[in-house]
Amino acid sequence: MPFVNIRITKENGEPTTEQKKELIDGVTDLLARVLKKNKASTVVIIDEIDTDNYGLGGRSITEVRKDSKSSQ
Repeated sequence: MPFVNIRITKENGEPTTEQKKELIDGVTDLLARVLKKNKASTVVIIDEIDTDNYGLGGRSITEVRKDSKSSQ
């Protein structure tokens, strides 16, 4: 049974429910086409990560993105 875990940041109202449906459908189709996996037994999980909950270089991604926007 294929098991796919997608981790994506949750920000600015995305991913939307429609986008998540499209991701699940697309990944399932890809596994079926490329690896000949049974769609009925393919599991896709989407973990939405708040940008305060992970970091880069000792700072949260929220802080990193704020700084990059202010320097543009």
